[in-house]
Amino acid sequence: MDSNKVELAIKRFNSGYSCAQAVFSTYSKDFGLPFDVACKLSSALGGGIGGQAYTCGALNGAALIIGLKFGSSKQGDKESKEKVYNLVRKLFNRFNEIHKSTQCKELLNCDISTAEGFLQAHNLSFFKTKCPEFVYSASIILEDILNSV
Repeated sequence: MDSNKVELAIKRFNSGYSCAQAVFSTYSKDFGLPFDVACKLSSALGGGIGGQAYTCGALNGAALIIGLKFGSSKQGDKESKEKVYNLVRKLFNRFNEIHKSTQCKELLNCDISTAEGFLQAHNLSFFKTKCPEFVYSASIILEDILNSV
């Protein structure tokens, strides 16, 4: 496991990047993707996909990395598609085992897609206390997947 990458993802999140950007930009450089492009590509996935409090952005970023490493650009490549889907399921299942959900609004126990829910999460410091845990877990699980296949 590369603990430096895990720490970098958390550092990026804590410095103002979204959860998706923090995870994706940390690992995407291994695949030749420039930092600014990685941040732009993953910018829509933070806050549970566009701030809608759906799937955790850290998971979204990690899933994109799995696609970068194991995906294919060949039409009809069923083997790669199946491999990516299985690895993403593994990522989500392991995250769910730890946190009992993969959904932002359930993980935070408030709906950040609403002004009231966002304010609640902000006032209770969830973005500083809870979200780094999700970035950590997604990164650790991603590390394990990348290193075990």
